[in-house]
Amino acid sequence: QMQLVESGGGLVQAGGSLRLACLASGRPFTSYTMGWFRQAPGKEREFVATITSWNGGRELYADSVKGRFTISRDNAKSTVYLQMNSLKPEDTAVYVCAASEYSDYTAKTSYEYNYWGQGTQVTVSS
Repeated sequence: QMQLVESGGGLVQAGGSLRLACLASGRPFTSYTMGWFRQAPGKEREFVATITSWNGGRELYADSVKGRFTISRDNAKSTVYLQMNSLKPEDTAVYVCAASEYSDYTAKTSYEYNYWGQGTQVTVSS
C-alpha cells in the first residue's frame, strides 16, 4: 500500500557528489523509519543509512559511508534524501529506498523494513 520511488542516480566521477531522493505515497510517511540500501553485482545487499520518523530524526550509517553520506527527511514532502559526497568507485551500486513500521529506532537490517522501492543506479567512474 506504500509506494516508494527513487530518483537522482547517475554517473559521476570519483570524488564527486550526488543526491538521491525517495518519494513516498499511499501511507502516512511520518509513521515510518526510512532507510537506504545498496547492492552491487556479485555482492550482498548492504545497509547504507537510516533515519527515524521525525524531522531531524536519529541517523545511523554504515562504517563505509560515515563522514561522506548524509541521510535526511522532509515529512512535509514525504521524501527522504541521501546526500553522497566524496564518492568512490566502490560506491557503485543500485541504491534502494525502504520504509519500516518501527518508526522510533534506526533499523539497519532488511528484515525490519516493510516497503521497498525499485532502486536507482549510481555509477562512480574509476
